[in-house]
Amino acid sequence: MSLDTETSVKPHERLAEYLADDLSAVDALIRERMASENAPRIPEVTAHLVDAGGKRVRPMLTLAAARLCGYEGVNHHRLAATVEFIHTATLLHDDVVDESAQRRGRPTANLLWDNKSSVLVGDYLFARSFQLMTATGSLRVLDILADASATIAEGEVLQLTAAANLATTEDIYLKVVRGKTAALFAAAAEVGGVIAGVSEEQVKSLHTYGDALGIAFQIADDLLDYGGDTSATGKNLGDDFRERKLTLPVIKAVAKADADEQAFWVRTIEKGDQSGADLDQALAIIAKHGTMDATRAQALEWSATAKDALAVLPDHPLRDMLRDLADYVVARIN
Repeated sequence: MSLDTETSVKPHERLAEYLADDLSAVDALIRERMASENAPRIPEVTAHLVDAGGKRVRPMLTLAAARLCGYEGVNHHRLAATVEFIHTATLLHDDVVDESAQRRGRPTANLLWDNKSSVLVGDYLFARSFQLMTATGSLRVLDILADASATIAEGEVLQLTAAANLATTEDIYLKVVRGKTAALFAAAAEVGGVIAGVSEEQVKSLHTYGDALGIAFQIADDLLDYGGDTSATGKNLGDDFRERKLTLPVIKAVAKADADEQAFWVRTIEKGDQSGADLDQALAIIAKHGTMDATRAQALEWSATAKDALAVLPDHPLRDMLRDLADYVVARIN
């Protein structure tokens, strides 16, 4: 199916429409579980993010995987809410670590309240997520989501240690992306198959789909930071550059840098000595070495891997939507 992102309904919107009843149940569960009688700041901070208009891609992966595999119970609602809580908790923590001022086009929670509130509410949501996943009674589901939570934390710490280090390789970058982004995509899709009781081959295919989708998604996001529509990304152009993050377009440019370019990257990324004209120079160096195109090609490869993984799953409208979603996450960068 061809995907015209300008004229057609976007794949995540089609998924949301198809899964509307499930999503309503998940939203009700989220609002029930984010409540706190003793600490009213918890629902205030949580609602600020939950109500910010996120696409809910991760919980929809759980719902879609379960429905695609023929599941008829209610545990997929609990798991979808779990995934959203884990994601929201990581966003709260990330904005503190990155000292961010904007998320989804709105002021971040740490800016509106404070860092302490963001960290502690994030901790609360992690605890709530474990309560929800244990309610399914599946140790395997608990194992998958607990592993994903640990992997996310590892990815964030690895990114912290790799930040502003020009020795960061593409392999290290991939480990960071697999940790901070792809791990939750993979777990979200995988647990949908597990609760549906499908074959190991199909469970593995769902994991592979989520992993590859998450990697393609993150690479595309990193590309958009150097050439995206700020109204679509909710970020300012060049935020990653100003925050001295080593993303794939820059890693590739550093690998091809001549002496003058290497000195530029050392000054702006390693030392953090940046001026107003430096972003334009960074974009010029990236364009000179064609690293945007090379990065885009890798995103397309991961998108293809995600689509191929769906082949062993049942023929179903949801399978087509998941294929289109894999196309869409990279179509954003064309």
